[in-house]
Formats: sequence, structure tokens, C-alpha cells
Amino acid sequence: MVDVLGWRKLLGVIAPSTNTTVQPDMERMRPEGVTNHFSRIYVEDPLALSNEDFIAGTTAIAENTLDAVRSVMTCKPDYLVLGMSAITFYGGVQGSVDFKRKIEDFAGIGASTGAEAIAAALRAYGNIRTVSFVSPYYPVANAEVRRFLEESGFSVVRDTPLQCKRWTDIAKVTPDRLREVIAYLDGDDVDAIVQVGTNLSMVDLAAEYEAKLGKPVIAINTATYWHALRACGIEDRIDGLGSLLANY
Repeated sequence: MVDVLGWRKLLGVIAPSTNTTVQPDMERMRPEGVTNHFSRIYVEDPLALSNEDFIAGTTAIAENTLDAVRSVMTCKPDYLVLGMSAITFYGGVQGSVDFKRKIEDFAGIGASTGAEAIAAALRAYGNIRTVSFVSPYYPVANAEVRRFLEESGFSVVRDTPLQCKRWTDIAKVTPDRLREVIAYLDGDDVDAIVQVGTNLSMVDLAAEYEAKLGKPVIAINTATYWHALRACGIEDRIDGLGSLLANY
């Protein structure tokens, strides 16, 4: 017997308790026969005024992740989608691998992380050598994203840390502000633009700017869910949310 609604796959989706973007984003991407089962990483909504504050806040997320995984595992998901991004970039490629391995060893099933999904998405397009990126982070975390991308074989030309002061403020960054950032990040020297920070709402804007710029614009929630679907052997092409889900 199989789950009546999730007859293809049950996905456990993990995100911070302050995050209001991952859940609606990933519901929009869900194919028929796949169900998402959300579990929240308990975290306060701290005021970040410095690099040190930001690192402390993301460390709290990392420390509480296994509790959220433990909770969602009671519904017996087939695979995990990790909808938090900063901590998946820390420590470069090896740090990302170690974090993923810790989650998978604990859960006993596979998982997709934001960091590996971004790298996989860039490789899927082919011929991507230079990138720029935007995040809601502070500069100290952008440095970790840059390190991961460069260790993954990509040259980072420009980046913008939006320095959101609270986790809940991330979801309040407007499309107009992000349009300004994309204009700064784009250029003839950039093959692709990347957005990280899973509470930053950019799925629709990324798809819009791909059409305008004629190059990949990758939103991390799109990349992470795409990576999870493909890892589970689900090859459905989903239109309207960018070329990654539509064509790869």
C-alpha cells in the first residue's frame, strides 16, 4: 500500500520557524503525487546588528535542526528538503558535505541542501563560469557563500548582502529593492545570477529576469526543490517558475 496523496513521494521540508516563504514557494512547485510535510526549526527572531549577531543567529538554527528532523520523520518521509541556506554554505564544500551527512545519518534518508542545489543547478545549465549573488545576510555569511561557490568551480564577480536585521524582515524585502540589486549584479561579465536566503521571496522575480536578461537567474528555493525532485527520480517539467524546473 502507498500513501493516497503522496503516492510518488513524501517530502519532509525543514525550515526555520520564522520562515514564511519556503512553505508557500515549495507548495507551488509540488507535482501531483508528491506531498510536502513541513517541520519548523525553532528559532527566535533576533535583532542582528553585526556580523557576530548574524553568525550567532544562524548557529542557533544549526543547533536546532535535528529536533525538526526528528519531528518530521514520524510521518515516514522518503526524502528531506532543507529549506534553510546560510548554514549549508559554511565551511566551503567540505563544510556543506559534512552538514548534509550529519542530517542524513540522523534521519536515515537522503536530503537536499541549498548550497549543493545551487552548485548542481549552475552545472545543469552548462558553460556557467562567472556568477553574482544576492543574500539577506551580513558580509561574514556572504564570504562563506563566495567561498563555497569558488570551491565549486565558479568565479564570483559581485555580491550584495542586504543585511536584514531580523529573520522575519527577510520576507519583507520588496521586489522593487530586488530589482535594484539585480541591476547592480548583472553585467556582461556575469553568466548567471543567484539568490540565496530561503525567506527572501524571489521565485517569480527570478523567472521574470531570466526572460529579460537571457541568462539563468536562480532562486534558492527553486533550486533546492528541483534538486530534491530529481534526486527522487521525479523528472516532471514544471512551467511558470523558471527554466530550471521547466527544462532540466
